[in-house]
Amino acid sequence: MDVLSEAFAWLNDPLNWTGRQGVLALTRTHLEVSAVAVALALLVALPTGLWLGHRGRGATVGVVVANTTRALPTLALLTLLAATGWFGSTATALACAVFAVPPILANAVTGVGGVDPDARDAARGLGMSGVRVLWSVEVPLAVPLIAAGIRTGTVQVLATVPLAALVGGTSLGTLVVSGFATQRYGKALAGGILVAGLCLLVEGLLALAERAVTPAGLRHRARGAGADAPSRGQHPRPVALGAARGSNETAHSP
Repeated sequence: MDVLSEAFAWLNDPLNWTGRQGVLALTRTHLEVSAVAVALALLVALPTGLWLGHRGRGATVGVVVANTTRALPTLALLTLLAATGWFGSTATALACAVFAVPPILANAVTGVGGVDPDARDAARGLGMSGVRVLWSVEVPLAVPLIAAGIRTGTVQVLATVPLAALVGGTSLGTLVVSGFATQRYGKALAGGILVAGLCLLVEGLLALAERAVTPAGLRHRARGAGADAPSRGQHPRPVALGAARGSNETAHSP
């Protein structure tokens, strides 16, 4: 039996889905650890990103510093935490939170910092304070980018949490690690398929949520901009020039 057939046979066995080490229990733990990691990343990255984007100063430095965390291998960070006494799900949540900060922070800074200055000036002209401008004008206009950053960070965390099995934690990665340890490669492949499927499912759900929280005006404007944009390699017809030329000929005709 080849590895792929063995993986599907393992997934079709109901006994592998129940119990403390079954797929359902491991999926629940996987989601819980991921939720904690994303919550920690949001707690740090979102307020910082909104503040930097609103100030307009220091945003580049903040994003560069956050992006340097991407150079830290998650496995090395997990090993370091384990060496200092942090094992299991706690170490995984902390390491994955560090990994999720850059996309959330970068998108929050870019979204708020990229708001049309005319919108800010109009809000200040109405007497709004800086805090009210941020929450009433800048954040609503930056929602699409902020939501996209959260979605990216969440999916990255879901794909990284399986490393918890290497430091004594439990997740769907437990199936992969135990499969390799016992040379049951079909089980290891089944674990990988489950992780990929979970990531795709959450990606789709968050995409729907991102669309739901985006103000209707921004959705319509984006749709209209896409429809009005000329195709690659084509040039817009000079309608205004032709109309002006026709009106001139009409005006000069006897």
